[in-house]
Amino acid sequence: MNRSVRKTVIAGNWKMNNNRAQTKELIGEIAPLVKDAGCDVVLCVPYTNLETAVDAAAGTVIKIGAQNCHHESAGAYTGEISADMLAEIGVEYVIIGHSERRQYYGETDKTVNLRTKAALAAGLKVILCVGEHLAEREYGITDEVTALQTKVALSGITAGQMKDIIIAYEPVWAIGTGRNATSEQADHACAAIRATVAGLYGDQIAQATTIQYGGSMNAANAAELLSKKDVDGGLIGGASLKSKDFAAICGAVN
Repeated sequence: MNRSVRKTVIAGNWKMNNNRAQTKELIGEIAPLVKDAGCDVVLCVPYTNLETAVDAAAGTVIKIGAQNCHHESAGAYTGEISADMLAEIGVEYVIIGHSERRQYYGETDKTVNLRTKAALAAGLKVILCVGEHLAEREYGITDEVTALQTKVALSGITAGQMKDIIIAYEPVWAIGTGRNATSEQADHACAAIRATVAGLYGDQIAQATTIQYGGSMNAANAAELLSKKDVDGGLIGGASLKSKDFAAICGAVN
């Protein structure tokens, strides 16, 4: 981390877990544990729990995010949720381009770009996910893959809008597998993404951009990962569903 020039952000991605009662209970457990966290704390919860989460997090350091949004503000898109709808109920963040959205629901670099633009237009902060599959890492093209994903996702995004974008490097082979990149691999990939951002917007903006690691970060490995220069936080999956584990990750920032 380099907190002198950019924010450290720990974000929990609850995926398709917890009902409203469980959401209220878990946020109630997490809030006092992270009140002195040396980082921004975000919880991204299922759509049906968003209003409950916003209410439960009120008056705490926790910010609430959604896990996706549509690229149009309204229209005949059955089952979809727009960024404007999220903003209306007090949501501040949204995850765009998570590997599970790409894998199971046909998200592409192009749709990720459209959704990112829509989220920014609605005033949301974006957690933009990029990352390679295992075969791509084994072929030695991780940097090329993340550069392509980053460039397409940021197409048409202005330098001024970059202040509202966090990039999450999430190697697909480490999502929910219990397998994670080494701290050196994570740092290298985050540095390569930062270099891509520098090529697009210049070094000053690249140095100010928060780049998280999102592959099975947990209470045991967080401190080592966060000690690396270019790892500015984490996008946390399973560990964010356990209050003490999530708080320990936030505490590792210090």
